[in-house]
Amino acid sequence: MKEDKIIYYKDELNDEFSTAKIIPRKIDENYKYIHKNVIWNACAFLLQNILSIPIKYLYAKIKFRVKYVGKEKLKQYKKQGYFIYGNHTQSFADTFLISNCVYPKRNYLIVNPENVSMKFLGNAVQMLGAIPIPSNKEAMKIFLETIEKRIKKGYSITIFPEAHIWPYYTKIRPFKSVSFKYPIKLETPSFCVTNTYQSYGKNKDKVKIVSYIDGPFFPDNDLNIKEKQENLRNKIYDKMVERSRNSNIEVIKYEKRD
Repeated sequence: MKEDKIIYYKDELNDEFSTAKIIPRKIDENYKYIHKNVIWNACAFLLQNILSIPIKYLYAKIKFRVKYVGKEKLKQYKKQGYFIYGNHTQSFADTFLISNCVYPKRNYLIVNPENVSMKFLGNAVQMLGAIPIPSNKEAMKIFLETIEKRIKKGYSITIFPEAHIWPYYTKIRPFKSVSFKYPIKLETPSFCVTNTYQSYGKNKDKVKIVSYIDGPFFPDNDLNIKEKQENLRNKIYDKMVERSRNSNIEVIKYEKRD
């Protein structure tokens, strides 16, 4: 490994350390969340679930030696839609590490507008499953309808509740409960996938990702809506914190600066 790199942070909720600098487009009511064009949809399926699979699989294996623990927990829900919550520690790999473990189920991802704002690549990113967060109330209705349609079709939807990328971070940052309203409203199960960084090799100085899959999680039905959100959030957060303790190597050190 190279000499330790240190990143200093102030705000665990809002600091962003992605190297990509993209000006986000406005996701308004004119953004096409659902395409009715048969050719577009055929290309999307081909790209998302056929052409991209070897690339995603080989990248994960060669670069990270990814190992999944707990994939069997997803089996009984293979014909049902569900939500997956994951920690956000890779700018590129995060987009498919979860997709790989649910394959052949189609996986969609709720993303920031920057992800679909790249010139010429915006459509390809959407075809790969990106559902961008809307910029206004008018688009919000369409956004929510899209999520519901994907779930009802039996697909999975991935959410990164930490929202911001912290490369190779080995802990779980505090996150809000707002994104947990979706499985409650749609009465669907939730899972979490926690990517941990573990050492291997003769000198234990190489890094691999071990991804722990946990769930299904359901809220306590004796609570009101807001309490259900917080309850579900806490169940998943606590499990992700527990799993994150399996990380035993730091590629990048993070230190809080006042």
